[in-house]
Amino acid sequence: MEVPVVNWMQKLVLYETKARFYIVGSNKIETRFRVLKIDRTEPRDLVIQDDKVEYSRTEIRSVLSMIDGGNKSKRAAQGSSGLSKTTSAFGIAGFVRFLEGPYIILITKRKKAALIGPHTIYKIEDTSMLYIPNDTVRYVHPDESRYVRMFQNVDLSSNFYFSYSYDLTHNLQYNLAKTQRPTQGPIPPPDSFNKQKLSFWESSSDEDISKPGGFPKHSEDICFSDFVSKEASFSPSSTYGPSADKSSGGIEMVCGIRQKPTRKFVWNNHLLKNFENRVHHDWIHYIIHGFIGQSNVGVYGKSIYLTLIGRRSNEFAGTRFLKRGANCEGAVANEIETEQIVQDMSVTFFAHSKVSSYSQLRGSVPLFWSQDLNKMGPKPPITLDQRDPYATAAGLHFNQILKRYGAPVVILNLVKTRERKRHESILSEEFVESINYLNQFLPPAHAIQYIGFDMARVTKRLFPLFTEKNADVMMRLARIARYCLKQTGFYLYVPSRQADYLLKDEQLKVLQGHWSKNGCRQTGVVRTNCVDCLDRTNTAQFAIGRCALAYQLYALGVLETTHLDFDTDCVKMLEELYEDHGDTLALQYGGSQLVHRIKGYRKIAPWTSHSRDIMQTLSRYYSNTFSDVEKQQTFNLFLGVFEPVEGQPNLWELPTDFYLHNPLTMGKILLPRPSYSQWWDRKVYECLPLPYDEVSKNEDEHLEVTMVPLSSENVNLFFEFYRPSDLTVFEDLYQFFMSHATRKFMPKGATDFSPFRVRESPEPSEKVG
Repeated sequence: MEVPVVNWMQKLVLYETKARFYIVGSNKIETRFRVLKIDRTEPRDLVIQDDKVEYSRTEIRSVLSMIDGGNKSKRAAQGSSGLSKTTSAFGIAGFVRFLEGPYIILITKRKKAALIGPHTIYKIEDTSMLYIPNDTVRYVHPDESRYVRMFQNVDLSSNFYFSYSYDLTHNLQYNLAKTQRPTQGPIPPPDSFNKQKLSFWESSSDEDISKPGGFPKHSEDICFSDFVSKEASFSPSSTYGPSADKSSGGIEMVCGIRQKPTRKFVWNNHLLKNFENRVHHDWIHYIIHGFIGQSNVGVYGKSIYLTLIGRRSNEFAGTRFLKRGANCEGAVANEIETEQIVQDMSVTFFAHSKVSSYSQLRGSVPLFWSQDLNKMGPKPPITLDQRDPYATAAGLHFNQILKRYGAPVVILNLVKTRERKRHESILSEEFVESINYLNQFLPPAHAIQYIGFDMARVTKRLFPLFTEKNADVMMRLARIARYCLKQTGFYLYVPSRQADYLLKDEQLKVLQGHWSKNGCRQTGVVRTNCVDCLDRTNTAQFAIGRCALAYQLYALGVLETTHLDFDTDCVKMLEELYEDHGDTLALQYGGSQLVHRIKGYRKIAPWTSHSRDIMQTLSRYYSNTFSDVEKQQTFNLFLGVFEPVEGQPNLWELPTDFYLHNPLTMGKILLPRPSYSQWWDRKVYECLPLPYDEVSKNEDEHLEVTMVPLSSENVNLFFEFYRPSDLTVFEDLYQFFMSHATRKFMPKGATDFSPFRVRESPEPSEKVG
């Protein structure tokens, strides 16, 4: 049986001497330890040593005592301390260097953001950035302080997430897909049995402190009470049952898997650049940026968790007017994968639970286009910077989508098509031409499907005629959403008996997808865009999410039909999640919250919302005009798009960053393209309609594959989730303050406690128009 490897090292303490930093990592109950040694005498480069060995409590106490004694004994007359504690942390975000020496970024504060099955997702609340070289060797550069300030403008405490056991860079469907085993070779055992521990510490002090004869006699001199608590035993319960393999003298064994992340969603890629391949995997944390929100639908006391995850791509990332369209590698601006997960929390662990997810995508129109910021105004003119008759950028982009999601790809284009003066329609016309060209070389079953919906025009046309009987924008989007869902299906994992029953269900037979003995896999994705991919796109994604939620709840046995009405507690909860999702992404890309909200398109927004919309418009205009350039430079520095080099122009001296985001124009890379007709990779094409990433998921695609005992903390999700050794206060429990439909959305005095009951809709007098 395969299970995800849990990163057990969740407590870090940073100790320092004049010559070195020592980072001691431990598990929650402080019975297992690792040590990382960082040299502070090197003024420029990062020098890290990791013996990749686990230590017991006694051994780590002796090692630290040895270091403390070796650094204290020869300097006691000068009043020098040996080993001092600097700070505590929950993980290492990475290392960065500008023009002087390297810095270390530590995660010093975290909070629970979501629960996905037995996995806990954390939001970073605070970080600490420490300069590594000591003052005696520090090289001073006049521009260093400006780079540091620019780097720190990326607030790591704002919408950055990580997990010790769950791969946030992949969707749930990929994470639960089984690994394809090769026929040759056994799975190796874990590498934690190396006992050559003390040789690593032979030069661990400022001077040579190694002595023959093992540990020093003064091993109790150092005060370790601030790090090591009372002795605790570790004997977690078995959580996987009889499905584990039995070997090694009757010991139950499982296959521990540590997946490779999707690099485009890892926002600390650059920070891990000189660190990741030199240390054990337990030190590494892959951090995503975007949005994570979770609520409890609560169906008559039964917990149904609704989770929304927005993964922001780090490729061609930037601000609203400075990053438009696509670059030469097919990466588009403001690309975000939105995943909607519904799970029945009656059973925590996936092997016996019922869970569903639906993924959709947003991103800028994949053409070479931009807007001229020199012409002041809220809507600068749109310019096609480069003719692309063979749809090179679009081809690369859609090849990546087919590789990750499979076919069909359904494009929902919300850009205007009819205008008095051509503005947005320039993009629509060129986009349609590109899709028509690409579709010539795909079979009809896997062709890119295009849906054009001029959302702004329909809103204005219906505005003076709106009545309850007259269909509004949301009703038209609902019809489009139902069609899209039928084309792609959704991911569903249920027990095999229930899957056999659902396969015969008339409501679910119409969905494409890919059915198996445990449910259904989503094949393909809906890609939504407008010009900014903010306001209109968020509303359309909510409409698709609402339709998907109805099918998800129906498949889980919660709803009787595949339809969810507006003005129910459940849909209000979903709407709030998508509003928060849209606000967060709009702030990151556009500089303000959403201007046009879901309530506005439903025509139930109060008149007072007009003043708020005006303020958000002004805020977005101000941000785009005066602060976006500096914000873009910050992104370029943080993501490693630009790396400072002494003697070369500084980041703020460059006239444009076009060449940084398009390395092909500088001849730095060459993109192989077989022909102008075969824009897709053959290996991707042969797997359609299934996504290549899932079909090719094998041991070579993982960072670590080992056979470990079932009782090992490395794979025991029961111990990770329930934490039997921790004292938990009820008021501090994450589930206690999670958003709940009954508490937050149910009207006072309601007699029907169903979250799917239609409540009273707003009075007509409250509607706009």
